[in-house]
Amino acid sequence: MSVGSEFVDLLLPQGPVRIEYQWLNADADDRPLMIFLHEGLGSLSMWRDFPALLCAALDCRGLVYSRPGYGQSTPRQAAQAWTPDFMHRQADQLLPALLRAMQVEQPVWLFGHSDGASIALLYAAMFPAQVAGAILLAPHCFVEDLTIANIAAARTAYAQTDLRQRLSKYHADPDSAFWGWNDIWLNPGFRSWCIDDHLVSLTCPLLLVQGIDDKYGTLEQVRRIARQVRQSELLELPDCGHSPHRDQKDRLIEAAVSFFQRQGDKP
Repeated sequence: MSVGSEFVDLLLPQGPVRIEYQWLNADADDRPLMIFLHEGLGSLSMWRDFPALLCAALDCRGLVYSRPGYGQSTPRQAAQAWTPDFMHRQADQLLPALLRAMQVEQPVWLFGHSDGASIALLYAAMFPAQVAGAILLAPHCFVEDLTIANIAAARTAYAQTDLRQRLSKYHADPDSAFWGWNDIWLNPGFRSWCIDDHLVSLTCPLLLVQGIDDKYGTLEQVRRIARQVRQSELLELPDCGHSPHRDQKDRLIEAAVSFFQRQGDKP
């Protein structure tokens, strides 16, 4: 568990869950609020110090949380299989419930990575009045062969290397985190997953960030979003893989500050 993390109990349509969360600069009520949404194997603690660094650079508040099945939040039951709409349900059920519990009423900024970036896109499309803008790292808007091949390789690594041990540093139940993510992405029924029909509903400004060396997604992901969302800006980073906040931290923060300031620093 990360230092300073807390827990809140939520009642969702599928049942109760306990969510691990952490406030950053919580007392700065007059500042914009950035919500951090982690990737498919991520958690609150796996962000490390990046949310605090970004919030300091932007002079904003932050809310970081672990989705159910990750970090110290309620684990996924071993027999529970996620369905292809799992990111949609995170966007239209979990995130609204969390923000209500946190008594967040003003429009928020979203900072999402990978699956978390896709959830952010979906939330912004479903609740356009509630989102001031979004910074999205390696978002998925459709399923690529490259992604599937490397998620399949991760399954082999989980069985044959120390990946499970390494993930246990960030998750109370690493099997919950890994198999929930891996099984649904490799489910044949997920191959047709696509959120193009939601992109046309987006009204907030987007900063779309993709590492050129990302083995989980190509540049077509962010370029496809940008073609459909006029208020998008692209940042394609060389010498960068799937995690720009680790591979190109300084460049990313610089770009985020510039983007944030161009929006007038107003929710």
